[in-house]
Amino acid sequence: MARRRKGRPITGWMVIDKPAGITSSAVVNKVRWALEAQKAGHAGTLDPDATGLLVVALGEATKALSALTDALKTYEFTVNWGAATSTDDASGEVLEQCEARPSEADVRAMLPDFTGDIMQVPPQVSAVKVDGQRAYDLAREGEVMELAARPLFVETLELVSASRDQVTLRMTCGKGGYVRSIARDMGAALGCLGHVQHLRRVETGHWTEADAVPFSRIEELERTPALDALVRPLVDGLAILPECRCSTAGGHALRHGNPGEMLECQAGTGELAFASVDGAPVAIGEAVAGQFHPKRVFVFADT
Repeated sequence: MARRRKGRPITGWMVIDKPAGITSSAVVNKVRWALEAQKAGHAGTLDPDATGLLVVALGEATKALSALTDALKTYEFTVNWGAATSTDDASGEVLEQCEARPSEADVRAMLPDFTGDIMQVPPQVSAVKVDGQRAYDLAREGEVMELAARPLFVETLELVSASRDQVTLRMTCGKGGYVRSIARDMGAALGCLGHVQHLRRVETGHWTEADAVPFSRIEELERTPALDALVRPLVDGLAILPECRCSTAGGHALRHGNPGEMLECQAGTGELAFASVDGAPVAIGEAVAGQFHPKRVFVFADT
């Protein structure tokens, strides 16, 4: 007999404004505990020192996490010139210093080199796996690794402000971007060295700072109906995907893992989308030849 999962079967999303000094996993665990939820996960890690939007999925919403993780995210970050650190941010040990400083014109001229499809080497202190171990664990043991460069799509990289010793940038990028690597590599290219001083995620997918709940509110409202009221419905997080509206019979087929008849579809052939019946999400999958083929099916107690 299958073991029953502890907690309440809550499904939906919470967009948390993560403070500095706490890990993304700790935020997820706190939200899950505060809601007494059976299951929770997040759509993209933020470093402990970073702040900003952390999307927490609850219950059946965790089945859509890959779509949210792949969504574009926007960061605002401050880069200090003149020093390279072991972590590529201000928390690390200073490895090298430099007196040279770039002009604002030099910085602006460099931005196109870090825009579009680029290759990026992750920081030594990152979650990348090396021979089955996390790079940050090996780095703590004093090991210096040769990490392979990885592709990254940077949609935009803009200069927000500049002074002699630092700049503030705004970047929108795809999955797997390391802001610390941008600071490190830009500092090296400009001949002045650089590392991240402050980092904040201001957008993730279609959600912005205006949608975020301060983490302190989770602690204030834990285990109360007022906290339940802050959970966004499942369909809110699926708004980044095209919708395919299915018939009642089609929805029945989908719930059993079979292709279902569509009435209307916004997705192109083979494009990731979500299926709905009378406005309620049923599955994630793709449209092929007039039918919706499910990859993940949302299961609720009353279906």
